[in-house]
Amino acid sequence: MIGILIQAPQQASPMPVAATLTSRRVPVEGMSCAACVARVERILGTVPGVASATVNLATREATLHLAGPLDMDVLRSTLRGGGYDTPPPPAEGTGTGQDASASLDRADRQSDDEIRAAWRRFLTAAVLSLPVVALEMGGHLVPAVHHFIHGALGHETLNLVLFVLTTAVLFGPGRVFFRLGIPALLRGAPEMNSLVALGSGAAWLYSVVAGFLPGVMPAGTAQLYYEPAAVIVTLILLGRLLEARARGRTGAAIRRLVGLQPRIARIERGGELVEIPIDQVVAGDIVRVRPGESIPVDGEVVEGNSFVDEAMVTGEPIPVARGPGDQVVGGTVNQKGSLAVRATHLGEDAFLARIVRLVQDAQGSKLPIQALVDKVTAWFVPVVLVIALLTAVVWLILGPEPALPLALVSAVAVLIIACPCAMGLATPTSIMVGTGRGADQGILFRAGDALQSLHDVDVVALDKTGTLTAGQPTLTDLILLPGPDTADHLDEGQVLGLAAAAEQDSEHPVGAAIVASARERGLALPRTAGFASHTGLGIEARVEGRHVQIGNGRYMEQLGISTDPATAHLAKLAAAARTPLLLAVNGRLTAVLAVADPIKTGTPAAIQALHRLGLRVVMLTGDHQATAAAIGAELGIDEVRAGLMPDEKVAAIRELRAGGQHVAFVGDGINDAPALAGADVGIAIGTGTDIAIDSAGVVLMSGDLRNVPNAIGLSRATLRNIRQNLFWAFAYNTALIPVAAGVLYPAFELRLSPMLAALAMALSSVFVVGNALRLRRFRAPVALT
Repeated sequence: MIGILIQAPQQASPMPVAATLTSRRVPVEGMSCAACVARVERILGTVPGVASATVNLATREATLHLAGPLDMDVLRSTLRGGGYDTPPPPAEGTGTGQDASASLDRADRQSDDEIRAAWRRFLTAAVLSLPVVALEMGGHLVPAVHHFIHGALGHETLNLVLFVLTTAVLFGPGRVFFRLGIPALLRGAPEMNSLVALGSGAAWLYSVVAGFLPGVMPAGTAQLYYEPAAVIVTLILLGRLLEARARGRTGAAIRRLVGLQPRIARIERGGELVEIPIDQVVAGDIVRVRPGESIPVDGEVVEGNSFVDEAMVTGEPIPVARGPGDQVVGGTVNQKGSLAVRATHLGEDAFLARIVRLVQDAQGSKLPIQALVDKVTAWFVPVVLVIALLTAVVWLILGPEPALPLALVSAVAVLIIACPCAMGLATPTSIMVGTGRGADQGILFRAGDALQSLHDVDVVALDKTGTLTAGQPTLTDLILLPGPDTADHLDEGQVLGLAAAAEQDSEHPVGAAIVASARERGLALPRTAGFASHTGLGIEARVEGRHVQIGNGRYMEQLGISTDPATAHLAKLAAAARTPLLLAVNGRLTAVLAVADPIKTGTPAAIQALHRLGLRVVMLTGDHQATAAAIGAELGIDEVRAGLMPDEKVAAIRELRAGGQHVAFVGDGINDAPALAGADVGIAIGTGTDIAIDSAGVVLMSGDLRNVPNAIGLSRATLRNIRQNLFWAFAYNTALIPVAAGVLYPAFELRLSPMLAALAMALSSVFVVGNALRLRRFRAPVALT
């Protein structure tokens, strides 16, 4: 299920000292809107040991970048001083179990508790508000009902009933707004709760004075606004309930990941098989896995042969053969045979736990586009308070009679409509859902800035070996050359046997391909003597009394052996993107061997998909020009640059970027490290647990190049979703704040009711979260089947 890991390129890091920092995530309680984000980041930045902090409103978490030791008591007291809090950390586990699972269980419990509390508050407020709405609206809409209510209850009793019910709503389920909002206002740091507390509190206070002390108010202004006060609180509580439920669904991907690992392992202890909880397994335990079971731990197969479904690791649906000596990953599914696995990596070191951490890091990351949002929302609430005050003043001065209640209603509407919740949720919810969808499809995002950079890519530069090709050369041709008819004439099998015997001590991949071909034919390889390797040229050895030399044309020329008999063959093989080798026996050119690195099955589809996305594709390789050009022509690559050393690849990337284009480089993640770091986005391609996860901005863990266009497609879809959310959030406030203030009243006598403002505010956050959830239906441009 896991296929791509995205991390920020080094040059794009916001902190020059990032390499010396460690990170830690802590939950933050009390945040309610985008204005809280910048404030909490600023507060956490004052804590000793914290170099910087990034706060995610959707996850209610802060990622701390630590430059020194962190005292959690100091951090907690600092947060409390600012009106926020963090729960005590859980007790430390043994480090050998499912720490990620336990952490997720805690998060799920907190989410469930939040949803249940939101339900209770909303239902209580709704039950208490319903009679208020019935008494007020019923009297306004139906005159007969108005006369009946006043006749049955009387004016004073009705006023008292409305006062009691509305007070119960505001200071019962609605007290959270006052408990958090008023202290924030007094600290000079108002936020969403402050706006709701001021709006509903002002309507309630006005009604109290108008109901119990009408004589102190100007004539004709003693009107009751209990109904808007109660309904505002109820609707906003409904919005928070819907938001909490929707936000809970954004973490489904991590839950699925953690759910892949079994909770029980069957191990050998004292000569017997026992079942124990996974967190009691220790390194070295032999875990038995039956057909159809999930492998509980990372480890090495010590007994048995089977096929293992590793789709959760590689994204590829075809099971792979695993036997003694092979590594397996916890959470993958054993298919046919039984396996005995020696446990190696456990707990936080387990592959699946690392992946979960990376997904969580991605969901807590902040895109560069969010910086503008944070700057705006940091000033948004204070500006809204000023606008609300000006609205009241203008209505009092210029408004029709009765001006005072109209000024109050308009100011309350401004306070309620302007809550910046949608702004704060626009980016993080899209990131959460987008990265979760990526995890489902084999794509794992780690850093937001890499996600945004990937979206902007114009050119995809690719290495050849191991990226476009399998990275495992195979022998494709063995051509015997004519020579003098002597008793020493060798047939094809003998030539291959001599070549393989000479190469069996070589570490070069080409030599390994020759040896593998000989073993596939069942040829016995005699021992050699006098083996010598000549870097960049070839090798030589004595095999059963014969002097065998294998290498390129330059090597033969240095040996004084003419290559003329092989010239036509060499040109033909090079044109076919094969690497030719010459073999000489006892100083006579005997054969031409050719080795090729086969193109991966999914590579042609990947190149076509990149072109469909409007991207230019360039090959940067250290291979020969003829071989590279042949592969480039076969795949339809736009530009081929061959014979490049690692530093020359970096220079080539700089040239590509010089015209203002954004370049992604796709390489093996280790040998191409300079080029990966030099690109706008580095994409390391590898396989399974051997991948160098931190070597680039992006890692394709399946080794399938089709995940490159899939990652770019998901990046574009996520950024498009974020822009939609931001447009809605800003356009909503930009359009409705003036309407709430009353700009349409002079021309059309239209005013925005505070109750409609509360409903619109609540639905705006729900809309943003709901739009982000659409990313769960994202379809990859290229299927990995």
